[in-house]
Amino acid sequence: KNKLNQIALLIISIWNEPMEIQPIPKNMSVTKEDVFYVANLARLQLKESEAEHLKEDMNKILGYIETLNELDTSNVEPLEHVTEITATLFRKDVAQKPLSHEDALKNAPDADSDYFRVPRVIE
Repeated sequence: KNKLNQIALLIISIWNEPMEIQPIPKNMSVTKEDVFYVANLARLQLKESEAEHLKEDMNKILGYIETLNELDTSNVEPLEHVTEITATLFRKDVAQKPLSHEDALKNAPDADSDYFRVPRVIE
Protein backbone atom coordinates (compact mmCIF):
# COMPACT_ATOMS: atom_id res chain seq x y z
CA LYS A 1 0.00 0.00 0.00
CA ASN A 2 2.85 2.39 0.85
CA LYS A 3 4.48 2.12 -2.58
CA LEU A 4 1.10 2.60 -4.28
CA ASN A 5 0.62 5.76 -2.22
CA GLN A 6 4.04 6.97 -3.39
CA ILE A 7 3.10 6.29 -7.03
CA ALA A 8 -0.24 8.06 -6.57
CA LEU A 9 1.51 11.08 -5.01
CA LEU A 10 3.91 11.20 -7.95
CA ILE A 11 1.05 11.18 -10.45
CA ILE A 12 -0.93 13.79 -8.50
CA SER A 13 2.12 16.04 -8.28
CA ILE A 14 2.40 16.05 -12.06
CA TRP A 15 -1.09 17.52 -12.44
CA ASN A 16 -1.00 19.93 -9.51
CA GLU A 17 1.02 23.06 -8.91
CA PRO A 18 4.78 22.58 -9.00
CA MET A 19 5.97 20.99 -5.79
CA GLU A 20 8.87 18.93 -4.63
CA ILE A 21 8.39 15.40 -5.88
CA GLN A 22 9.51 12.65 -3.56
CA PRO A 23 11.77 10.25 -5.46
CA ILE A 24 10.55 6.73 -6.00
CA PRO A 25 12.74 4.28 -4.10
CA LYS A 26 15.22 2.46 -6.34
CA ASN A 27 14.21 -0.97 -7.58
CA MET A 28 10.59 -0.51 -6.54
CA SER A 29 8.39 -3.03 -8.27
CA VAL A 30 4.69 -3.73 -8.50
CA THR A 31 3.46 -7.19 -7.58
CA LYS A 32 0.39 -8.96 -8.89
CA GLU A 33 -1.19 -8.41 -5.47
CA ASP A 34 -0.66 -4.65 -5.93
CA VAL A 35 -2.44 -4.83 -9.28
CA PHE A 36 -5.38 -6.70 -7.76
CA TYR A 37 -5.50 -4.20 -4.88
CA VAL A 38 -5.72 -1.22 -7.26
CA ALA A 39 -8.22 -3.07 -9.47
CA ASN A 40 -10.39 -3.69 -6.42
CA LEU A 41 -10.27 0.02 -5.53
CA ALA A 42 -11.41 0.81 -9.07
CA ARG A 43 -14.08 -1.92 -8.86
CA LEU A 44 -12.49 -3.85 -11.71
CA GLN A 45 -12.36 -7.61 -12.04
CA LEU A 46 -9.18 -8.87 -13.65
CA LYS A 47 -8.16 -12.29 -14.87
CA GLU A 48 -4.79 -13.65 -13.80
CA SER A 49 -3.37 -13.07 -17.29
CA GLU A 50 -4.61 -9.45 -17.32
CA ALA A 51 -3.09 -8.80 -13.90
CA GLU A 52 0.23 -10.27 -15.04
CA HIS A 53 0.20 -8.07 -18.16
CA LEU A 54 -0.62 -4.95 -16.11
CA LYS A 55 2.10 -5.81 -13.59
CA GLU A 56 4.67 -5.97 -16.37
CA ASP A 57 3.44 -2.67 -17.85
CA MET A 58 3.50 -0.89 -14.49
CA ASN A 59 6.99 -2.15 -13.77
CA LYS A 60 8.14 -0.88 -17.19
CA ILE A 61 6.69 2.54 -16.31
CA LEU A 62 8.51 2.54 -12.97
CA GLY A 63 11.73 1.55 -14.73
CA TYR A 64 11.32 4.44 -17.14
CA ILE A 65 10.70 6.83 -14.23
CA GLU A 66 13.89 5.57 -12.59
CA THR A 67 15.73 6.34 -15.84
CA LEU A 68 14.24 9.84 -15.91
CA ASN A 69 15.21 10.42 -12.28
CA GLU A 70 18.86 9.92 -13.25
CA LEU A 71 18.75 13.04 -15.46
CA ASP A 72 20.09 16.30 -14.08
CA THR A 73 17.19 18.74 -14.34
CA SER A 74 18.49 21.33 -11.89
CA ASN A 75 18.95 23.91 -14.65
CA VAL A 76 15.73 23.12 -16.49
CA GLU A 77 12.84 25.52 -16.03
CA PRO A 78 9.44 23.84 -15.52
CA LEU A 79 7.14 23.91 -18.56
CA GLU A 80 3.40 24.14 -18.89
CA HIS A 81 3.60 22.63 -22.38
CA VAL A 82 6.14 20.46 -24.13
CA THR A 83 6.46 22.98 -26.93
CA GLU A 84 6.39 26.74 -26.74
CA ILE A 85 2.98 27.98 -27.79
CA THR A 86 3.08 31.59 -28.89
CA ALA A 87 -0.36 31.87 -30.47
CA THR A 88 -3.70 30.95 -29.02
CA LEU A 89 -5.17 27.73 -30.35
CA PHE A 90 -8.75 28.86 -29.88
CA ARG A 91 -10.74 31.06 -32.20
CA LYS A 92 -12.30 34.23 -30.88
CA ASP A 93 -15.73 33.72 -29.39
CA VAL A 94 -17.67 35.85 -31.83
CA ALA A 95 -21.32 35.41 -32.76
CA GLN A 96 -21.71 34.31 -36.35
CA LYS A 97 -24.67 33.89 -38.66
CA PRO A 98 -26.36 30.55 -37.90
CA LEU A 99 -26.78 27.84 -40.54
CA SER A 100 -30.04 27.76 -42.44
CA HIS A 101 -32.18 24.61 -42.30
CA GLU A 102 -31.17 23.76 -45.84
CA ASP A 103 -27.43 24.11 -45.13
CA ALA A 104 -27.68 22.12 -41.89
CA LEU A 105 -29.55 19.27 -43.58
CA LYS A 106 -27.45 19.28 -46.75
CA ASN A 107 -24.99 16.63 -45.53
CA ALA A 108 -27.48 14.56 -43.54
CA PRO A 109 -27.56 10.91 -44.64
CA ASP A 110 -31.36 10.90 -44.26
CA ALA A 111 -33.62 13.91 -43.74
CA ASP A 112 -37.04 15.23 -44.55
CA SER A 113 -37.84 18.89 -45.13
CA ASP A 114 -37.18 20.00 -41.51
CA TYR A 115 -35.49 17.22 -39.52
CA PHE A 116 -32.64 14.71 -39.45
CA ARG A 117 -33.94 11.17 -39.69
CA VAL A 118 -32.26 8.71 -37.37
CA PRO A 119 -32.82 5.00 -36.76
CA ARG A 120 -35.47 4.20 -34.17
CA VAL A 121 -33.91 3.40 -30.80
CA ILE A 122 -36.97 2.90 -28.61
CA GLU A 123 -39.70 0.50 -29.69
